[in-house]
Amino acid sequence: MTSRTCPCGLPASYDACCGRFHGGSAAAPTAELLMRSRYSAFVKGDAGYLLRTWHPRTRPGHLELDPGTRWTGLEILDATDGSAFHSSGSVTFRASYRGGSLLERSRFERVDGAWAYVDGEFPEERE
Repeated sequence: MTSRTCPCGLPASYDACCGRFHGGSAAAPTAELLMRSRYSAFVKGDAGYLLRTWHPRTRPGHLELDPGTRWTGLEILDATDGSAFHSSGSVTFRASYRGGSLLERSRFERVDGAWAYVDGEFPEERE
């Protein structure tokens, strides 16, 4: 990943990809793009965006990010529903960081037309 590409792994600049969601000029049109933009927000340390895109039913009161965590990559493993034609969806992904990785299946729902992160579960790695 160069400094000009988006941290989410798509072949676009940060400004043309997740940066427009973080800045508020656009909303993620699918659950997968919201998940990618949330990963990029972790990379950028944007706790405000993470809270804004969290479902009100499950949103924490505050969020403190670990500034020592260095996220190094994102791999989408599966996506179910989550398009313009759905009211919910899920995305299973692996987010790598210096020293390890996190496997999560995230659930998303629409709130007032916009996608929001509901919660996630952490399936066991299969060997």
